Amino acid sequence: MNNLKKWIKRLTMTILFFLALMVTFQSISGVDTKSYILKSLSAGAAANSQTVSGTTPPLEDAFDWSQYPKKNVIATGYTAGYESTGKNEGHPEYGITYSGVKVKRDLYSTVAADLNVFPIGTILFIPEYGYGVVADKGGAIKGNKVDLYYETVDDVYNEWGKREIEVYVIQQGNGSLTEEQLQALNEDKTMQVFRQQYIKSERR
Repeated sequence: MNNLKKWIKRLTMTILFFLALMVTFQSISGVDTKSYILKSLSAGAAANSQTVSGTTPPLEDAFDWSQYPKKNVIATGYTAGYESTGKNEGHPEYGITYSGVKVKRDLYSTVAADLNVFPIGTILFIPEYGYGVVADKGGAIKGNKVDLYYETVDDVYNEWGKREIEVYVIQQGNGSLTEEQLQALNEDKTMQVFRQQYIKSERR
């Protein structure tokens, strides 16, 4: 009987310790711990299935996106160049978004939106583009519009153009985004298999 009580006490202390760690992590990082754990578990399951089959499914097919709210938007593309921002490479703010982070095309790319619809830091999943993190705004981006970052004008026209599309709201932003947060998203170990797939496809 005493052994059972000791075991229950240890189990309770372990659970409380784990919960305290989760709360501490969330307060320091601002990351929704529950969502992070669920995403990690989903990614782990996807990685296991990939190991068995030997192939990596497209990001669109790897997760159940229907669990997230969706919004119909007009999606266009933009670059850091003069044609989109009015700034040339010599400009001190060239390639710097409204949030202060540098533009990036990666697993999690920087996108521009109407901040009244999608606040800075909002994470979207855009089919055929990937994850977009709202880091910027634009004079012509009003209402349900999203501007997707590409490195060149040719990429904008050849890979996207202008589309009406449903995007999934993975996480609502809180109005801020840092380079560290964007880097952490792109370097999430559970997502590297998809990042590498993206990088390979971009190099072809």
